[in-house]
Parts: sequence; structure tokens; C-alpha cells
Amino acid sequence: MIIDWNLILRLFLGGLMGGLIGLEREFRAKEAGIRTHFIVALGSALFMIISQFAFPDAGKFDASRVAAQVVSGIGFIGAGVIIFQKNVVRGITTAAGLWVSAAIGLACGAGMFPIAIAATLLTISCLELLHFFHLRYGEKVMEMTLSATENGDLLSVMDILKRNGIDVETYSVYDGKLHLTLRLKLHNYLETLRILVSSLEGYRIEEMN
Repeated sequence: MIIDWNLILRLFLGGLMGGLIGLEREFRAKEAGIRTHFIVALGSALFMIISQFAFPDAGKFDASRVAAQVVSGIGFIGAGVIIFQKNVVRGITTAAGLWVSAAIGLACGAGMFPIAIAATLLTISCLELLHFFHLRYGEKVMEMTLSATENGDLLSVMDILKRNGIDVETYSVYDGKLHLTLRLKLHNYLETLRILVSSLEGYRIEEMN
């Protein structure tokens, strides 16, 4: 059996580039990390190699058919990392990263190394730049439930929050408790949280998330 080092190089680069994207996701503590992206890209490269070289008499269109099936199949994995939590959809960016990793793996399997490298660098650059802008200009929604420790007016909390420059998205009062949905800036989230907690003297925080 003759070892084709060119094909092994395609596999190696496919897994490596997928792993680089997964490394960025791992740093951000996302749902899918290095292992998942590495395996997805490696598997996609392997499918492309098999479609190109395992069936030499099958016709020239087989490679494109296998590639199309990889694109469809990766959707099942992507759906697994998307979750709906507290009225917010999470994991879409990671699912898109898996989708791109599969495409990069296919490109490596086809021997299109410059395209695969460019796509990897563009993907990582995009993820990092968007993360920076999100931290600088993004907002975090926080839900809080308060109760008065004494005979305090729960609605006076609204004035306290307004004085401290904290945006209240929604609020409601039932069962003797005030339920708030706050929108906080990410760049000073911890400082705002400290001010919020220290300004609520006379009130008990029942729940905060």
C-alpha cells in the first residue's frame, strides 16, 4: 500500500484550521470548542477525499454530490449547539462556526489550501473583532426580583435605578414582589452591578440572573 502524503496533508490542514476556529470558541467558553471544530473539519476533508479518490470510475460529479451532503448533514450538529434560554437564542455564532469549519474542511480535502487558509483567517478575525465591539458597545439583559424588608414602597426602586442611570426594560409587581428586567452596558457591567446592589438598602434581592 502506497501512502499518499498529499492526502494526509489535506486531512491534517483541514483539522488544524477547524481547530483554530474552535480555539477561539473555546476561549469564549462557547458550546462547541476545539475538539468539535477539529473533528467537523477533519471529517469534511475526509469525505471530500473519499469522494474524489475512492471511486475513480464513478464519474466526475460524485465529489460535488458528497460535498452537498456534508453541507446538509452539518446542520444537525449546528442545531445541537443552539439553545433557547430566557427568551434569548444562544449558540447561533458557534453553529455558524461549525458550518464554516465544514466548508474549510471540504476546501482542504479538495486541495484548495490558499482558499482554506484565507477563510480561516477571515473567520477568526471576524469573531475576534465582533467580540471586541460587543464588549465595548453591547448590552446584557438581567432579570431581578426584589421584596421590601420593611414597609417600603417597591415602586420607589424605580427612582433609585433612574438616579443611578440604570435602564429598566420592563417591571411588574405581584405577590408582594417587584420583578424587573434591566439592560446593562457590558463595558461597565460589574461596576453597575456593584452600584445596583449597594443602592438597594431596605430591599431584599430574591433572585438575580
